[in-house]
Amino acid sequence: MKRILKKFISYYGPYKTLFYADMFCALMLSGIDLVFPLFVRFLQNDVYLMNDKAKIIKYIIYIGIILIAMYIIKYFCQYFITSWGHIMGAKMETDMRKDIFDHLQKLSFSYYDNTNTGRLMSRIVTDLFDISELAHHGPEDLFISMLKIVGSFIILMTINTKITIGLFIITILMLYFSLVYNKKMKKVFKENREKIADVNAQIQDSLSGIRIVKSFANEHIESKKFEKGNNEFLRSKEKNYFLMGQFYSGNGFFQGLLNLFVVLGGGIFISIGQLNISDLLVYILYINIYLNPIDKLVNFTEQYQRGITGFERFLEIIETVPDIEDSKDAVAIKNVRGNISLKNVSFSYNEEHNVLDNINIDIPAGKTIALVGPSGGGKTTLCSLIPRFYEITDGKIELDGIDIRDIKLKALRNSIGIVQQDVYLFAGNIRDNIAYGKPDATYEEVIEAAKLANIHDFIMELEDGYETYVGERGVKLSGGQKQRISIARVFLKNPPILILDEATSALDNESEKFIQNSLEELSKNRTTIVIAHRLSTIRRADEILVLTDEGVVERGNHDELIEQDGTYAYLYNMQFDNVG
Repeated sequence: MKRILKKFISYYGPYKTLFYADMFCALMLSGIDLVFPLFVRFLQNDVYLMNDKAKIIKYIIYIGIILIAMYIIKYFCQYFITSWGHIMGAKMETDMRKDIFDHLQKLSFSYYDNTNTGRLMSRIVTDLFDISELAHHGPEDLFISMLKIVGSFIILMTINTKITIGLFIITILMLYFSLVYNKKMKKVFKENREKIADVNAQIQDSLSGIRIVKSFANEHIESKKFEKGNNEFLRSKEKNYFLMGQFYSGNGFFQGLLNLFVVLGGGIFISIGQLNISDLLVYILYINIYLNPIDKLVNFTEQYQRGITGFERFLEIIETVPDIEDSKDAVAIKNVRGNISLKNVSFSYNEEHNVLDNINIDIPAGKTIALVGPSGGGKTTLCSLIPRFYEITDGKIELDGIDIRDIKLKALRNSIGIVQQDVYLFAGNIRDNIAYGKPDATYEEVIEAAKLANIHDFIMELEDGYETYVGERGVKLSGGQKQRISIARVFLKNPPILILDEATSALDNESEKFIQNSLEELSKNRTTIVIAHRLSTIRRADEILVLTDEGVVERGNHDELIEQDGTYAYLYNMQFDNVG
């Protein structure tokens, strides 16, 4: 817990001035609240007992002016705490959200393979809001409460020691009660967060797949799945509120005991002449000042548990060490030629089974290599290892003679252009989606890339042209149109190495012909790796590798592999027969 608090406190660092100003205002508020009953006591015990009316009025005017000045100061302090104090919390929340988002960008594909996006969204949004509230109200409430409790306790001791000692004993019992329930609430609050994360995950999953849901008319199944998670969250919240009910009612009971003790104790001491009525009135005023911060501490306890459990979940992500990152001596290579060499490369998603086992491939710069074979043979996986989306289990991959683990990730990935089978477009316009391949590209460069990808004419037919909104994941475009936009990105990036993972799979025959010609033009003097199930598209490849779960079983150009009459010839003839 000490480590967690230390990390939490570190986020106050950039806002020390705001924090100290907030604490100063809290000090002023506490001081003003503590001083007011003293003025009342002074008026009752000293001023009102004077025989000189002129003096009484004079003192009343002086005290009135002082109190007005104090409440003007209190107004500005309260304004600062409420506005700038919250702004400080919001700034810290923003910093945390930036840190967690930046860290998520560093995590490899392996992390996302095992993590639900909806749960991550819950941590980025819901958890951080509670952390923000704790960041602002926590120190302030704690500071004000402690000042008021200690200050009022000292003043109460000066009025009547015996009653105050009794109050102190009841307060200790109250704090013990709060600590016991504090532990119980922490567990329940953590469960709340896990359950709402499950609900968010279910919503994200169902809405992302809404077209599949509707195509199978399975809305009722999704509703049942959601209802299950929603009800589990409800049960978790019920436990939470039962505990809160016990917690608040228990604290209310102890506060009632405090008031009862003051009234009865005060009556007894007045009856035996050890306390006068005016002092009892002041004592009761201070009891309210004494109880108010205890209320704040009770609320702080709940707020602290909500915030700190959220921060623990925040740290779970922040402290996840990326399994792929730059080595200490990594270099930023320039003028990449594109020689790629895989030496005894093995890879496994888990320790039980290797997807790739002892693969050896040399790809000379500027050559086009095609990977073919049955599904599950590891073609896409192999291409994912070159940009280090996953880390190889064994062996070595070299780019221009340098181990890719010794190359800075940004430099490595900037050297590689990828067109994937599963096209992803960002919610925005067409121009921005194409320019994602080169964020500083000019409008003319974007248009040229679109022409090369055979999508320019289509874009110009749209009402808003390149400013046309594509919808979430590009839902407003056809599969072929999305594919051509993704190809335009790579044209714009203009990298020395190309990886084409079924790059023309979503295109109609006419578009495929244009795109295939464009890709062949782009591939000239570039190292190109093509994954293709349509074997007719790779006939001109310099070398074709047949990859199965047994590794590279055949290699050669199209004519050589047809003559071998092996796996490639079987796959090719099967497609040719199907076409025929």
